[in-house]
Amino acid sequence: MINSIRVSENFTTTGQVIPQQLEQAIQEGFKSVLNLRSPDELGFKPDEQQIAESLGLNYVNAPLKLEELNEELITKILEILKELPKPAVIHCAAAMRSTGIALLSIAIEEGLTPEQTLAKARSLGFGFIEHPHVSPRLKGVFVDYLNKHTKVAVTAG
Repeated sequence: MINSIRVSENFTTTGQVIPQQLEQAIQEGFKSVLNLRSPDELGFKPDEQQIAESLGLNYVNAPLKLEELNEELITKILEILKELPKPAVIHCAAAMRSTGIALLSIAIEEGLTPEQTLAKARSLGFGFIEHPHVSPRLKGVFVDYLNKHTKVAVTAG
């Protein structure tokens, strides 16, 4: 998909999608769309669900607002993501929240440490912590979530 980040074989993230991207997603074998935008967000597309479903995509809108961001909301969204048929396109306004959620999901599933997760983000060209446009709150909540919910690598000494 154009203007997207392929985070894994199951997840591709992007900013706000347009109908042509949804058509392309179907052609590329995607099965689901997870929209993290809130209906009251500037640029939210109210007909997106109808378009996605008319193309045969599973569609869920699970708003992830920065001001409401907490562990419970992240867990709820990760559970929704887990249930969606894969591969899935995850999107928000600028691919920050969506890429963060995709990375959290992979980290938990693969048992990655926060350091390994951040290294994976950098390898995708998404230097999550260093990125100047990522809100400090988003960084903080995601890193705290990683620290709580991912396994710490234990090395034999």
